[in-house]
Amino acid sequence: MTDPRSRILSPPDRPLIAPSILAADFARLGEQAAAVLDAGADLLHLDVMDGHFVPNLTMGPDLCRGLREYLPDACLDVHLMVTDPAQFVVPFARAGANHLTFHIEAVPEPTALAREVRDQGMTAGLAINPATDLGAIEPFLEAFDLILVMSVHPGFAGQAFIADVLEKTRLIRPRLHAGQRLQMDGGVNRETAGACLEAGADVLVAASAIFRTPAYDQAIGELRNGPSLKKAMERKAT
Repeated sequence: MTDPRSRILSPPDRPLIAPSILAADFARLGEQAAAVLDAGADLLHLDVMDGHFVPNLTMGPDLCRGLREYLPDACLDVHLMVTDPAQFVVPFARAGANHLTFHIEAVPEPTALAREVRDQGMTAGLAINPATDLGAIEPFLEAFDLILVMSVHPGFAGQAFIADVLEKTRLIRPRLHAGQRLQMDGGVNRETAGACLEAGADVLVAASAIFRTPAYDQAIGELRNGPSLKKAMERKAT
């Protein structure tokens, strides 16, 4: 069996698509999660909110464990929007998570926690909010397998894409090596995906743009194979 972490660690020859299960029908979660993977998705993105770092409260390790049992080969990409991410590292590792991202706003000195995440067998990601200056994460880029640029303010569904973060994405991309991923999350859809790719993102998180459509394969294809794909991948290669 291929290690699911390879989908983060191996340089992709195409953009990776990570459906956010927050937009799925939780009464049919296993079925829908399997369906988006069968339709061509690369990762399953789990948005974890604690009601403190962001106002909303969502899923926890038990949901991750259920997905792992139902989908043993899936790459489970956990995004912690929480005040104290350190307390969730071991629970999510034991629940079967493959990747864990936490926020620079919650952990201003994140290198030690990145090591702990890897010690628990997961790849490590660092997220930055739209209002946070790039300088907050610049010293730590090399310590992570994935950098997540939030293109909406975390914690609220249905927000419009914040185009200003594309410049931040463009500045981060050349600072990463081929083994690191650059993820965009928030308001990503068929209208905004091309700009994300052109700015250097190679992992796109999408929620309603996938789960609220009648054809998952078409939605995933539109995100991955839009008219800007060739230009975006050429930009990444340089």
